Amino acid sequence: MFTGIISAVGVVESAEGGENLRHLRIAASYPAESIALGASIACNGICLTVTAHGAKNTGGWFEVDLGAETLGRTTARQWQHGTRLNLERALRLGDELSGHMVAGHADGIAEIIAVADFEGMRRIAFKAPHDLARFIAEKGSVALDGTSLTVNSVEGDRFSVLLIPYTLKVTAWGSVVVGTKVNLEVDLLARYAARLAEAAPTP
Repeated sequence: MFTGIISAVGVVESAEGGENLRHLRIAASYPAESIALGASIACNGICLTVTAHGAKNTGGWFEVDLGAETLGRTTARQWQHGTRLNLERALRLGDELSGHMVAGHADGIAEIIAVADFEGMRRIAFKAPHDLARFIAEKGSVALDGTSLTVNSVEGDRFSVLLIPYTLKVTAWGSVVVGTKVNLEVDLLARYAARLAEAAPTP
């Protein structure tokens, strides 16, 4: 489980494999000794398992495998050497829950349709997959490329968020442009509420 508060920006050092399995090495600022085999790290919102790790300069690197399901449902297929990724380590008991509960299981892919910069901030508009749009509500939470963000506005399958200067500084959001595709995870509470409403008996 994660919170959507990005703790580092990683860079893909190598990406190998084919359509059904890819193997990535990612450099990060996490100390090598703090990364454990089998640990979960969210990479652009996708919970991945560490299969190897080591030291690099003042930080470290770790390796992950991506299977066909992940490659088919997320933006991971597009990751290549030099791709910058928002990273978050798994939540531990006692940690502060600063964002919202994020599972690290992307529901689909949203596309950036507009970007507007002003006063050091950035407003970004997205087009969500039609079947996920109903889970996105104004002032609700959404995870985009692993980042916990508050929805500012919603109109049909389009919604917008506002990124403050700090978020732009410590994440990979500063380099996105119109047409960029991002991993979308809707709020767990919204999903469960919708499911309960669907399962409720007809009066």
